[in-house]
Amino acid sequence: QVQLQESGGGSVQAGGSLTLSCVVSGYTYSRLCMAWFRQVPGKDREGVAHTYTGGGNTFYATSVEGRFTISQDTGKNTLYLRMNSLKPEDTAMYYCAADRACRSLYERTWYTSSVYEFWGQGTQVTVSS
Repeated sequence: QVQLQESGGGSVQAGGSLTLSCVVSGYTYSRLCMAWFRQVPGKDREGVAHTYTGGGNTFYATSVEGRFTISQDTGKNTLYLRMNSLKPEDTAMYYCAADRACRSLYERTWYTSSVYEFWGQGTQVTVSS
């Protein structure tokens, strides 16, 4: 089983920055497709960014491209999401997710929450205007 633990959320003013972390345990870190999602009450989870921990292309939602960066520290089994130029509309609960079979990559459905098997508990990000 893959365990995911997010941290790093908080409250910031518009234009500010935050870095979210997701520590991965229980699986070989370098063989996972992983993503960050976000969700606001009453709406579906929205794919924000995706990467393969073994290296390769990253993908971003149009709404965050150029402002958010997904990265990792393989020595720490940790996935990051650096969020710059934050906007009030970025306010959401942020989740990291893992997909062992990498359907998200091979089927080009990285933004679809149903392809991910494992989820963290989420970390809240609130951006005030």
